[in-house]
Amino acid sequence: MMPTGVRDRLVPEAQRRTLEELTDDLDLRAGDRTSRYSAFWTMLVLSAVIAAAGVMADSTATVIGAMIIAPLSTPIMGMALGLVKRSRTGAGWFVLGGVTAVVAVGLLASLALPGSYQLLANGQISGRTSPGLADLVAAMATGLAGAVALARRDVAAILPGVAIAISLVPPLVVVGVCLGAGAPALALGALVLFLSNMLSLVLAGTFVFAVLGYVDVPANASRRRAVLALSGLGLLVAIPLLLSTVANYMFAAWEDGVRATAARWLADEPGASVIGVRRESATFHIAVRTPSGLPPTDRLLADLRGTVPDGLPIVVESTQGRMVTIGRVGG
Repeated sequence: MMPTGVRDRLVPEAQRRTLEELTDDLDLRAGDRTSRYSAFWTMLVLSAVIAAAGVMADSTATVIGAMIIAPLSTPIMGMALGLVKRSRTGAGWFVLGGVTAVVAVGLLASLALPGSYQLLANGQISGRTSPGLADLVAAMATGLAGAVALARRDVAAILPGVAIAISLVPPLVVVGVCLGAGAPALALGALVLFLSNMLSLVLAGTFVFAVLGYVDVPANASRRRAVLALSGLGLLVAIPLLLSTVANYMFAAWEDGVRATAARWLADEPGASVIGVRRESATFHIAVRTPSGLPPTDRLLADLRGTVPDGLPIVVESTQGRMVTIGRVGG
């Protein structure tokens, strides 16, 4: 248990909300259920539609707007409070239903994608399909900030910032879009990001609510088992995040190697240059500009031996960089 002095500095007694106040905010079954259910589902669906529009348009501002109005963090933090109170709030069912609804919106949005659409060329998608340990650390810190803000009366103004920092609805929209576009591996990456954010909120909320003394009875075996189960799930999520982080670093190093090798490959071609190198899944795409033809590609593949693992596909996208004066309009 956190020492009383430290706890009072974190959330002074005068600013600490009562258990009844916190329950009224986080338990959707408290008070006027009909009104609260209606508000939750209406705002959730609207935030999903806004997020889908932002993802499809690759608009960061639109996606941020969806984050601010999305109410999904309420039942998630309600799960944390339920663990501390040792009571069933039904929050898990709201989370499960919300996840299903948002993914369904993403699936519907994917119907508007053309068949040739490159998912990873969209920054809103590529940025949410390869999460790393940094995302988990940020999510845990954000969860702690959110739990403290909920427990204090004087810092509620930071909650919109917490909603932006802890991305919940946009990754689920990306899951639906990627599934609809036939990219289950990318959908899995976005789902892992959502799960890491959700579990971070629950674990951080459980910790903060417990040390603030929102329940004054000793923990029993069932609550300890629940916390251990959540910690185990958090570990299971952390493992793929760790592997993803390692893979991202490796692919970044390979990308630099491919760029340098391609530049040497074009060195003997006057006016030829490497425009860029990008990775789509495990395939490296090398964009080059050549006034004439390409050098032998077999030489490029041979030079790449030892730079990247054998078996990785390489695609060269060539653009002729010629300047042609064609005359004057109307001349």
